[in-house]
Amino acid sequence: MKEISILGFAGSLRKDSYNKAILRAAVELIPKNAVIEIFDLEGLPLFNQDLENQPHEKLSEFKSKIRASDALLIATPEYNYSIPGVLKNAIDSASRPYGDNALEGKPVAVMGAAIGTIGTARAQYHLRQCFVFLNMYPVNRPEVMVTFAQEKIDPSGQVTDQTTREKIKELLESLIAWTHIVTRSKNTG
Repeated sequence: MKEISILGFAGSLRKDSYNKAILRAAVELIPKNAVIEIFDLEGLPLFNQDLENQPHEKLSEFKSKIRASDALLIATPEYNYSIPGVLKNAIDSASRPYGDNALEGKPVAVMGAAIGTIGTARAQYHLRQCFVFLNMYPVNRPEVMVTFAQEKIDPSGQVTDQTTREKIKELLESLIAWTHIVTRSKNTG
């Protein structure tokens, strides 16, 4: 089977972000039949509909990388029971202008890490609502919601918890299998 290319990005700009750490773990754990490229949202300007037909260079690069990938992997923090503004801005920007949605039809997997007991569950469910309008194809299981991230990710940013690493690997395997199904369906549909 064809090697699957996955574009990963985190909804956090923080240098020592737990969500960036779980993305790096995904790169370490990716099966041999896929590759992950990480895109940093730092420098992506705020969406402004007045300027959507003159995209910033960083946005053009982001949309190009989305289109070139077979699937997406998003790591989201949870802020105020929802997805962070950085991630919402990236999604809004990548889906505009109307008729130029780079996210359309993309298989996508979501994971998240937080210091509390919920582990980004609310943010992930909110993000899935966005996928409906964007016509994206999310992986349903496993759900990777890393609770008490400060106990599972060391100060150097390494995911040290074996169960977390196994769940990330399971999610990647599911995303790869799902991407093959979605791609096959598109090609025969």
